[in-house]
Amino acid sequence: MELSVVDAGSAVELNGAYLRLKDLLGLGDRSLGSASIRRAEWRDPNWIELGLSDGRRVLASSEPASVTRVVRTRGQILTMGAAGELGIRSGGAIVLNGARIDRICDVDEVLPAELANAEEIDLGDRLVTPGLIDPHTHLLFLGQRAEEFGMKAAGKSYLEIHRAGGGILSTVRATRAGSLEALSQAAIANARRLLAAGVTSCEAKSGYALELKGELRMLEALRIADNSQPVDIQRTLLAAHTVPEEFAEASDDYLALICEQLIPAAVATPGLLSACDAYLEQGAFDLQQVRRVFEAARRHRLDLHLHAGQFSDLGGAQLAAEMNALSVDHLEFVSAEGIAALAKTGTTAILLPGAALTCRCPAPPVAELVAAGVPIALGTDFNPGSSMTASLPLMMSLACTMFGLSCELAWRAVTVNAARAIGRPELGRIVAGAPADLVAFDAADYREVPYFLGANLVAAVVKSGQVVIGAQR
Repeated sequence: MELSVVDAGSAVELNGAYLRLKDLLGLGDRSLGSASIRRAEWRDPNWIELGLSDGRRVLASSEPASVTRVVRTRGQILTMGAAGELGIRSGGAIVLNGARIDRICDVDEVLPAELANAEEIDLGDRLVTPGLIDPHTHLLFLGQRAEEFGMKAAGKSYLEIHRAGGGILSTVRATRAGSLEALSQAAIANARRLLAAGVTSCEAKSGYALELKGELRMLEALRIADNSQPVDIQRTLLAAHTVPEEFAEASDDYLALICEQLIPAAVATPGLLSACDAYLEQGAFDLQQVRRVFEAARRHRLDLHLHAGQFSDLGGAQLAAEMNALSVDHLEFVSAEGIAALAKTGTTAILLPGAALTCRCPAPPVAELVAAGVPIALGTDFNPGSSMTASLPLMMSLACTMFGLSCELAWRAVTVNAARAIGRPELGRIVAGAPADLVAFDAADYREVPYFLGANLVAAVVKSGQVVIGAQR
């Protein structure tokens, strides 16, 4: 089989068949060079995975980029309009041109002649929203920690387990031992769990290897996963997650490895990652250590995220604002000064109800964050230790019931605000020119999604203009 690049690198031809590439970032410098196809396997009705001779795997679409579809519903459409609004339409026809939204029409509007042969997707009276965006996940790990869940249920705290050498370190040992194939398959499986709950784009972190080769292997596995299933995965380096056992008495030496070796090695591979994260907390890293990591990341033009305020306020909100981070995540503990700093810079607060529930943390000061105008996003924090869930709708439910977030703000928190939090502001809206990422729910009203605690109401998912879950045609 021979491979040729067409359409300025946005597609390939396999034995004369046109295949549209899913994500050019996964191809490094956008050139496939002399690589040939060694394997081709169907993954979904419209997606094929190509195994290249240089070891890379690429997800491609089997249909032309110009295919036109019309998605119709007589139910509510959340277009996510101006700040603070949901942009609710009562029914409509969403015209998709390839991977983009072309226009939105009234549901019974007679479409122009050029759309006469467009494929129709009839969603009945279902609720239609932008594809959900999960801005905080640890979806790549090996092993599981159900035994530790039992310990937590018996009253042990997260920090107690961590200090005893359990918790994250057990996941580190399992993940370090995994091959690239095992890691990529685990990430693919977990990404599909997110997809089943309506997520079309997410952020995913490394941080369970805590060594040079292992962290790079995790990022590569996430890149493979990104190109092997429909969910777009924004990749973040979280080597500063905790201090590995071999550096227990030399945390500054580990930081030197991150700043002087790991970050430069990661950015040397084009498209491998876009951001850097760190965990600011007792038992992990202090303020000055996190600043050191962030300064190194900034020198390499990486975006920043920060875990902070989960168990104590160590000034993380102020540091995130000072460093112009995309987000600061958790924030169960944050001062009035920290909130004011976030409001001034517009840094997004990503709240993680699953971890708060599992770790028995207090609710973040949502009323104060909202009053100050801090953008709020919600994430699953999908991880094996403190939030073993891939359900963003469940996080909406918990945020509304536990945190006092309104249904309207919860919807913005998993669409436009989450898009901003991962540096993808073009996502999270149903407007002309936006990516054609849609979710249809078996619901008549947008409030039903957080109202049904733990239920999966997803009826259909459209990713990049293609139906990847459900829907009648």
